[in-house]
Amino acid sequence: MNETANATPDARYVYRVLRYTPNLVRDEWVNVGVLVYDPGTGERRLRMIEDQDEFARVRRLHPAADEDLLRRLREDLEDRLRNAKDVVDGGDWQKLLAKWDDTLSNALQLAPQKGVYAGDLDAELERLYADHVAPQRGPVRVGAPGSRALVRGYCSQVWRQARLWERVERGVRVTDYTFPGDPMRIDYSYRHNGTRGFVQTISVSRSPADCKLLAYTAERIAARAPFRSEFAAVTDVALEEKNERHRFVRETLRDAGIEPVPLEGFAVWVAKLKPRLQ
Repeated sequence: MNETANATPDARYVYRVLRYTPNLVRDEWVNVGVLVYDPGTGERRLRMIEDQDEFARVRRLHPAADEDLLRRLREDLEDRLRNAKDVVDGGDWQKLLAKWDDTLSNALQLAPQKGVYAGDLDAELERLYADHVAPQRGPVRVGAPGSRALVRGYCSQVWRQARLWERVERGVRVTDYTFPGDPMRIDYSYRHNGTRGFVQTISVSRSPADCKLLAYTAERIAARAPFRSEFAAVTDVALEEKNERHRFVRETLRDAGIEPVPLEGFAVWVAKLKPRLQ
């Protein structure tokens, strides 16, 4: 969902929190996503859990949780939104969501509708997701080990501060370049002069092997895409030469043509990129 929001400072949005309820009898749930929309224009944003620490939180609360179902939810809901384009463009969200209430899996429920006033649809989605869904976290300290969600949150702040937020796409599917059904998404993408850039966050401290998945995906995109491509990976910590794990990540990325960018240097990297995007 990458539509540009043209919100005024007092725009009114409506949101529904998505709940995973594996046992209806016990009526116990955990929040797994947020849908925010403008009932007047039909603009919408959807965000679901996707990081390992978020799935781990669900498993702690519900050890028998169906993780495969949870991973399919986002694709299913986005397919429903695309198929209902005429409805939501016409602003008839009540009709669409009433149908969802009747047809969604018993394990997925929509919390009661609520309204909110905000100036930016994307920023409001991030705030609502942090308040209602994301695991509780302390403040981001640049250079400290952290999850992908923390790294991505900081990167989003940098894009906004550089006034490039509306020039980057978020959550880009890679299935067109790999295989149908591939659930991976690239965090950010930008375009300039016939080139498309891709930026992915990696938590080296928690999941260094993710670099192999990104390397494979970058090679597929470079080989199959009808455009010139460039890649960067933002790591939660700076990659040190003396650290064997860090060398593995750095060399895996570089062999695939991916530039490693430490989180502490991302603001400078974006500042250098900015003139190319204007």
